[in-house]
Amino acid sequence: MKARLCFVSVLIAVLSLALVTACKPKSNQVVTIVASDAGWDSQKIHNTLAKIIIENAFDGYAFRESTASSTMVWESMKNGDIDINIETWADNVESYPEDVKNGDVVNLGVLVEDSRQGIYVPRYVVEGDPKRGIAATAPTLRRVEDLLKYPKVFPDDENPSRGRLYGAIPGWMCDEILYKKYQLYGIDKDFNYMRLGSEAALFASLMSAYNLGIGWVGYCYEPTWIVGKLDLLILEDAPYEQDAFLEGKTEFSTQKLLNCCSRYFPAKAPDLAEFLKKYKTGSGLISEALAYLDETKKTYEETSVWFLKKYDNLIDEWLPPQNAKKMRDYLSKK
Repeated sequence: MKARLCFVSVLIAVLSLALVTACKPKSNQVVTIVASDAGWDSQKIHNTLAKIIIENAFDGYAFRESTASSTMVWESMKNGDIDINIETWADNVESYPEDVKNGDVVNLGVLVEDSRQGIYVPRYVVEGDPKRGIAATAPTLRRVEDLLKYPKVFPDDENPSRGRLYGAIPGWMCDEILYKKYQLYGIDKDFNYMRLGSEAALFASLMSAYNLGIGWVGYCYEPTWIVGKLDLLILEDAPYEQDAFLEGKTEFSTQKLLNCCSRYFPAKAPDLAEFLKKYKTGSGLISEALAYLDETKKTYEETSVWFLKKYDNLIDEWLPPQNAKKMRDYLSKK
């Protein structure tokens, strides 16, 4: 009998301890925030800035990236596998209005007010460059359809009888739209459509042509380090209209880039959702950071620390006072 009572007492004690442990707040539990990485440099800078802030100005969070095409990223966020998509080009996402309306995706606010994308050429192709001794080779090139007159100005290295138009990166939603435009305008009759495997390869092709002073035409966007560094000209197109744009019939819009998240994220990390609502930069600021990254050959983390120190005032715009203090304490040691 005593043995049984002893066993019951021990069992009650164990259960009570388990209950207390279960009810105790897990203050040391780390919540992992998953951000999208679709492969372009400006998003990588934003992700690194967010990682530094989330892991050092807040408690209890870890940050990691999930790499995929922009199409896969979007579906993963709708499913809740990805928490946040910093620098969302919403106009490129055909389902965006419906996804927000249905509550599958949450718009946390504007990240960058001023951005552009489209088909670019070096300005010297149209206007020449007397300082470099370059004559204009396509003086009447103003609009996308004008490319039909100038395939020989942009020869394909592998087939010089045809021109070459550089598309966007495979898997980027804008590339699907650009390819429709390439076919719709009849550019495919005299030009080959070249997709390179990365943003770095695309920009390397542009930089190489620019240094040689020869023709290059293809996709580019802002903010990027290369637009800030080179004198480029965006080709005109029909005025933007959403439905026609998705068919390749109009220009890419000058759009606001957004911070978006899955429908689960605001409940998962409400303090971070508030931070991302206030997290705003600008095309000029990010282009400057990307130029610093390129010129100094620093890492994304080193560039982000440099950026946060240089634009210290942004910390107060983004964070509550106690979090801003923690952020500056971290930066003071870097």
